[in-house]
Amino acid sequence: ETVKSKYHNLLSVQHPRVKLLEYRHQQQNTFKPEEILYKTLGFSVARETSSLISAGKGVFVTRGWVPKGAVVSMYPGTVYQKYEPIFFQSIGNPFIFRCLDGVLIDGNDKGISKVVYRSCNGRDRLGPFKMSDSTWLTSEICNPLAVGQYVNNCSNDRAANVCYQEFDVPAVFPIELKQYLPNIAYSCDKQSPLRCVILVALRDIKQGEELFSNYYTIV
Repeated sequence: ETVKSKYHNLLSVQHPRVKLLEYRHQQQNTFKPEEILYKTLGFSVARETSSLISAGKGVFVTRGWVPKGAVVSMYPGTVYQKYEPIFFQSIGNPFIFRCLDGVLIDGNDKGISKVVYRSCNGRDRLGPFKMSDSTWLTSEICNPLAVGQYVNNCSNDRAANVCYQEFDVPAVFPIELKQYLPNIAYSCDKQSPLRCVILVALRDIKQGEELFSNYYTIV
């Protein structure tokens, strides 16, 4: 609402064209996705080098703090039903998430997985509306929550502070907001709800903490 009101104010003021363009440029610089996330939910998350040795990237709370029960990230990727082919995409791929009912989500942002997701994204576009967010495949992420595939597994000395929650996107979900969902169905033949997986905070998580999940705990 804060962002919307600023745009309304912009439209109501008659500026010379040059000043108007400069003002819009300033607005774009001010309202970056991570800034909007922080202003809206009181925290922001990002990928950084993990605190675990040889774990590669991890996800950290970079600003603010996450209250218990809050959605702290989303698991992006192509959604495969149990009977759909994923053999070649799965070779050497550590980012495949298996849901309780056997549905698979391929969260790899490289190689053939990246090509498949982008292909499905272009296939499902409805006029001016995008049916999913593909920016998580780039460095310019539109939905800063779409980093859940980089959350590392907990260990004996690093307890889990987030857990996985599966859900199906309801049919009444606004079509203009689907451009922010970082998931897409592999097949368009069968009309079934889109499966999404989010990570929920098990406790309050402070700024600077890394997110850890239990790979075997799915709600």
